[in-house]
Amino acid sequence: MKFVRYEKDGHVARVTLDRPEVLNAMNLAMHAELADVWDDFERDDELWVAVLTGAGDRAFSVGQDLKELVERTRAGTAAPSTFGSRGKPGWPRLTERFDLVKPVVARVRGWALGGGFELALACDIVVADDTATFALTEARLGLIPGAGGVFRLSRQLPLKAAMAYLLTGRRLSATRACELGLVNEVVAPEDLDACVDGWIADILACAPLSVRSIKEVVGRSAHLPLAEAFAGHYDAEDLRMHSNDALEGPLAFVEKRAPKWTAT
Repeated sequence: MKFVRYEKDGHVARVTLDRPEVLNAMNLAMHAELADVWDDFERDDELWVAVLTGAGDRAFSVGQDLKELVERTRAGTAAPSTFGSRGKPGWPRLTERFDLVKPVVARVRGWALGGGFELALACDIVVADDTATFALTEARLGLIPGAGGVFRLSRQLPLKAAMAYLLTGRRLSATRACELGLVNEVVAPEDLDACVDGWIADILACAPLSVRSIKEVVGRSAHLPLAEAFAGHYDAEDLRMHSNDALEGPLAFVEKRAPKWTAT
């Protein structure tokens, strides 16, 4: 792959946006590669969690490759865009994989702007170093955060706080993003990898089918009344409920040993 590095490390998929010379701006070719990556991640039963990051020390990703957009506009090949990526390379992108039940951890260093911030918002856990800076700058460019930024930020923050950042394009430091609950942990740059590995280890210590069930249930029930949430049907929970791992966990506890998860 040319613009994405995809590595399998045991049960961990490591996905790296690999255009550091342009701050990991996402062009159409990168989106197409990412679709293949996420398809494989979903399909591979041995992969239980993914880590998403950007190459280099300067940026996670600054979002859409605007130089490519301008070139396509001048050539008459860029259609007006709004929400979502249907019909474009890479669909469905991570920001629209609403049925992805495997967890994704964002490892953020440097700039996470526009679509880069939207990618982080779509992840389940976000770990950043203290150089990280987040912003949805689309309004300053005549654009809109169409990869879910409008929707996710207004759900993950109090409304007034979300509107302040959406309407102005103002930047959030890693510390401020953590204070607002958008980032789980902020560390020094030299501690970033160890911190991410700690989160991954804690996820892998849990039953993978339990993790997937929890992610699916949270995603599908967060805005339902409690009675409807309890009454809902969740496919991942059906798998967990009848799994070998649902038997293995209590048995391992009683036998005072570490559980041996199989995701079956």
